[in-house]
Amino acid sequence: AYGCRAWVNFNGTGTVAIRDSGNVSSITDNSVGNYTVNFTTAMVDANYAVCISAGQNGNIDREELDTLTISSVTMKFVDSGVAQRDPTFVCAVILR
Repeated sequence: AYGCRAWVNFNGTGTVAIRDSGNVSSITDNSVGNYTVNFTTAMVDANYAVCISAGQNGNIDREELDTLTISSVTMKFVDSGVAQRDPTFVCAVILR
């Protein structure tokens, strides 16, 4: 069966904080607009799909996947000027 293997809703500004999640142990704030979502239980492989969205008063123009591993996924958020930004709301769903 295929389905949602992990999900998270977190605040990416200031001190990064998970609002709620499933199968997510922590969030790593790598730099401005760059986060790693760490899984509680690893995926069987790195061939999963990730759906991400972010919001911050219209400043986020692109959500980018950076690295997929069995234990985490790294993502970046960029504005129209190609500068990375910290979004207020980040939501991610991992499907496998």
